[in-house]
Amino acid sequence: MWKGHIMTKKKTENKRIEAFRKYLIIVVGSFLMALAINLIYEPLGLVTGGLSGLAIVVKDITQIIWKGGVPVWLFTTIVNIPLFIVSIKILGLRTMLNVFIGTVTLIIALFIIPIYDFGFNDMLLSSVVGGAISGVGLGMVFSVSASTGGTDLLATLIHRYKRHISVPFILTFIDGAIILIGALVFGIGNALYAIIAVFISAKVSDGILEGLKFAKMAYIISDEYDKIAKEIMTTLDRGVTGLSSTGMYSNIDRKMLFCVVSKKEIVKITEIAKKIDPKSFVIVNDVREVMGEGFIEYRQ
Repeated sequence: MWKGHIMTKKKTENKRIEAFRKYLIIVVGSFLMALAINLIYEPLGLVTGGLSGLAIVVKDITQIIWKGGVPVWLFTTIVNIPLFIVSIKILGLRTMLNVFIGTVTLIIALFIIPIYDFGFNDMLLSSVVGGAISGVGLGMVFSVSASTGGTDLLATLIHRYKRHISVPFILTFIDGAIILIGALVFGIGNALYAIIAVFISAKVSDGILEGLKFAKMAYIISDEYDKIAKEIMTTLDRGVTGLSSTGMYSNIDRKMLFCVVSKKEIVKITEIAKKIDPKSFVIVNDVREVMGEGFIEYRQ
């Protein structure tokens, strides 16, 4: 009974630590996104899509009726409120918790971080740096299944009623429309630099999401499959699966080895195969996500 109590307490502590880690990642990621918006995108008029991009356009347009224009953080808040009310009713409060935390953190960060124009003369470098910073932030937020609301939330709601249209397609259409509006306000040159920033941001965020879980998968076809499998299991301490296969030309049955390893270990796999059987056939593929022993453990 005492042992069970200790295990329950440990599980509770682990859940708290995991929750703290998740929310810390959301906060840091949101602040990085706000840094890119307030220090690069807004001062240079780079409309990179999303609600923040639309907010930059609105701020520029409203300068004639509002001193300095409507702040980005304020417009983001005003638009997100009705989106959240509708989303909570449709998707449920529990589903919206991570999105709510990410959105609130982004708004607070936009409010706290001062808008400062560093006077960058190189628009290309600025768009690359801005895209990299926002990409890291976006990747961190997405890595814990959260988002910062805005157009992501709008695309999810539209998809709810238009099931035949995918969320990425809807999001691309909305962000494309916002970038087009930005081109009309700030010029086609700025819009092209904004597209570069979007591309860099997408690549960086994808790299973060896939890089944390990246692995290599090897298929090995050889008559010496038994020796190769034993060597891999002994040297690398990795599991190997033998799949039944038949050579269609030779009509000979043999085992085809299947093994998933880290990026560093794949070189050793090919070395083992070629050392034992120089005629072995090795196929290597990229693996985007691996769950299980030796990789990312399942969390209860």
